Amino acid sequence: MTTAQLVSEIKRKQSFLCIGLDVDLNKIPEHLLKEEDPIFAFNKAIIDATHHLCVAYKPNTAFYEAYGIKGWQALEKTITYLNEKHPEIFTIADAKRGDIGNTSTMYAKAFFEDLAFDSVTVAPYMGKDSVEPFLAFENKHTIMLALTSNQGAFDFQTKTVNGKELYKQVLETSKTWNNSENLMYVVGATKAEYLADIRQIIPDSFLLVPGVGAQGGNLQDVCKYGMNGSVGLLINSSRGIIYASKDTDFAQAAAIKAEELQQQMKAELGRHS
Repeated sequence: MTTAQLVSEIKRKQSFLCIGLDVDLNKIPEHLLKEEDPIFAFNKAIIDATHHLCVAYKPNTAFYEAYGIKGWQALEKTITYLNEKHPEIFTIADAKRGDIGNTSTMYAKAFFEDLAFDSVTVAPYMGKDSVEPFLAFENKHTIMLALTSNQGAFDFQTKTVNGKELYKQVLETSKTWNNSENLMYVVGATKAEYLADIRQIIPDSFLLVPGVGAQGGNLQDVCKYGMNGSVGLLINSSRGIIYASKDTDFAQAAAIKAEELQQQMKAELGRHS
């Protein structure tokens, strides 16, 4: 999917919501555990109930890898279902990969070719040759960790090195890499006050913003400081939507929570248009 197609979908749905499909078998409704593939059954129900309210889905691969081959098969079924039924949806493999060049190439092939995701998250700690293999894929996007929402972000990301915060140096350096136009960036919603500075460095890039809702981030602040002329935001919510209910009405409850966020986003789009 191209960036222009994503922007078009945002405008059509009046939404820049990304729903995280982080499936924990201890948290899904008990009746689903009787299914042959409980993880896929859960995801399919959530997708069927919410696809008209969001523009992206983001499975965190750890929640699938933890269940071995069955978990990986559930992930494969989920992405296949999305690509076949809802090709307009932007898909994110939240895998946070990052390794030397030939290994990164294999990671990229796994997510872009075998599973046919539109994008994958990567960690930039190993630098240019660990990220550029992902950027080499046409019409695919690499979403690089920039300033994350966890407390440990302050251990390294905001440290000043030679007079400038490390995350700013990472952003500036990434712009010089081959095919950097295929980069998006992860910026936590709990770091909204940093967004104005980030937009000075990457004014046109899309930002994937986790942390709204359960982690305490504020949608209005994120939009105020982070929205650009093409919207440029994907706001992720996982637990707050998919675990809205543990009963048989879980999918409907998820849709209600998703619509609440979508309506707030619609208002923000109107405010910033």
